[in-house]
Amino acid sequence: MTTNDLLSRTPRWVLPGRGRTVLCAVSGGLDSMCLLDLLDRWCREREGAVIAAHFNHQLRGAESDRDEAFVRDWCREREIPFAAGSADVRALAAEEKLSLEEAARNARYAYLRREAERLGGVRIYTAHHADDNAETMLLNLVRGTGLAGLAGMPMSQNGIFRPLLQVRREELQAYAAAHGIPHVEDATNQDPGAAARNFLRLNVMPLLRELNPRAVEHMSAAADQLRIAERSLEEEARRRTAHVEVQEGRVTLSLRALGEAPDAVRPRMLLRLFDLLGVGRRDIGAVHLRAMMTMARNTAWSKEGRLDLPHGVTARYCRGWLLLETRPQPLSEVQPLPGQSFRWGDYTLTLLDLPSGEGLALRPPAAGEVLTVAPVIAGERLALPGSRGSRSVKRLCLDRGISLRQRDRLPAVYVGGRLAAVWRLGVDMEFLPGGVPCRFIQIRENKEGGQP
Repeated sequence: MTTNDLLSRTPRWVLPGRGRTVLCAVSGGLDSMCLLDLLDRWCREREGAVIAAHFNHQLRGAESDRDEAFVRDWCREREIPFAAGSADVRALAAEEKLSLEEAARNARYAYLRREAERLGGVRIYTAHHADDNAETMLLNLVRGTGLAGLAGMPMSQNGIFRPLLQVRREELQAYAAAHGIPHVEDATNQDPGAAARNFLRLNVMPLLRELNPRAVEHMSAAADQLRIAERSLEEEARRRTAHVEVQEGRVTLSLRALGEAPDAVRPRMLLRLFDLLGVGRRDIGAVHLRAMMTMARNTAWSKEGRLDLPHGVTARYCRGWLLLETRPQPLSEVQPLPGQSFRWGDYTLTLLDLPSGEGLALRPPAAGEVLTVAPVIAGERLALPGSRGSRSVKRLCLDRGISLRQRDRLPAVYVGGRLAAVWRLGVDMEFLPGGVPCRFIQIRENKEGGQP
């Protein structure tokens, strides 16, 4: 089994270019040792270099230290640059309430990315192979997944390259035997109860190979086809969201555009909105997408619905439009100091004795009355000049085309605990100034804030 035999099924763009330095994740196991040898041979022939990066998870005591020493010593013999990192993964898992497997993966990849960045943003290579990909496909299937999960791992994603995805484990074993490549064994890999992946590798995959010795190859071929289908659907979703209105903290898509899309494309259109909003689609699962689609079907075009989503995002449907918005920080009650400006939400406010610019003019507070600025409390009412009695702030906002979200971000002035004025609505008749002196709340809208 030669180097060319293994790399013949790897697209050239996945392999390092001439003169490039790359980072190879090396645990000391058979797979990663084979990859390190392959990359070392490939890079040396092209005036490049590979750096071995080992991460010590500190989970197996002396055995973990043995693995690190093994990789370090082998790299020294081959004159391969070596880098090492470590973390107390057990403590991280307890602190972040994660499984050991997940905490180990997070810590390992965080180290690899830091090291790659330190080296100038070089590529990271891992030794995932066809058997790993088949196990990933099955894991995703039993845990619940969409088309992307069924396609398994791509050869390249977010700076991680996997050149061995078309190579079977038995081929790596043959390569190691042919080239005398040593490795160490992680004893926990033989414990089916240690991780779900172990259970699949030790108990399920052998049964599938009994059904068909080429099961892994067929699953790998299916993954390729699924990935092509996934890319086509993503491209269609991108095309159908090309004209989405994007603002700071908000994206807007018409329900008509969503309704006209094929069923398989709609969830991807929704995921695209999270990308356009700038929060990404991580942690956005099928349950969230189903909830958004269900709300779209159940929301009348003349009414408004809301849904809280991960990353501080709110989805709402209003008058035939879907709006995804990042929730602003909650606003608190503030007692202004005379002459001192302060920022409140999307506005900068200043308490003055005389009118200056735009704002709200009120009578001076009576003895014991404290003037504060706060969000409008639900159910509050104002009696504005020229009106017949008081009306609810909600109704006043609706009459002026001010949405509920906008209303909740308007500065409201309270005097002695009673609502005295709301910006963009006016001052209650009881609190109108009789002349000078008065209390004037100067209000300037911050340019970067904009209106919701």
